[in-house]
Amino acid sequence: MLDHYLDQIKAHADPERAVGMAAYHKMKRPCIGVANPIINDLTRDWRRELDVEQRVELAKALWDTDIYEARLAAAKLLTQARIRPDDGVWSLIQSWVPEFDSWAIADHACMAGQKRLIADPTRLDDVENWTRSDHMWTRRAALVITLPWTKQNHPKPIDLERRDRILGWAATYVPDRDWFIQKAIAWWLRELSKHDAPRVVAFLDEHGDAMKPFARKEAARQMHKTG
Repeated sequence: MLDHYLDQIKAHADPERAVGMAAYHKMKRPCIGVANPIINDLTRDWRRELDVEQRVELAKALWDTDIYEARLAAAKLLTQARIRPDDGVWSLIQSWVPEFDSWAIADHACMAGQKRLIADPTRLDDVENWTRSDHMWTRRAALVITLPWTKQNHPKPIDLERRDRILGWAATYVPDRDWFIQKAIAWWLRELSKHDAPRVVAFLDEHGDAMKPFARKEAARQMHKTG
């Protein structure tokens, strides 16, 4: 099964592009130089032809190759709002998180995970465990995967509670000086500021002085544009 689909990716290989991509993403894993739009088209077709169990099986196999484009394809194969049943999908995405080691693959996997959190917000309990991990990329993923809670203009009371819960996680991250963690805090706050500026102002009033200057500036950037 794997070879059939992996060959479809490899058919679009571009060695020159691969060199540039590897340098840009600072990757040690194999990279074959396939553009994102091609991966999008391939995985869209695969989603149509495979049932959920087959998609989970293929996504796991693609991920395990450790090829950059195959890992992207694995994530995109599972990025869909309606998947039933989806427990296997969520379990597979969770199994990937400890292996995150770069922002591009992590963010694509988190996009798939966002759909599963929206489908079942009780899974935030799983994500909260990530915030206590020793693995930086796992901690970062807790904020990236919960970005949907920044985007609601008229959230229900339960979603405001979830928003505040995640802001609480972000607050515990503030003392962490890692650039990617600070960037993730800023990203969450910046997106939230487009829909709920008062909460961002309150967060920055309480924690802004302890954030790295670039993160504090980034978090407030959208408010400065609209203010």
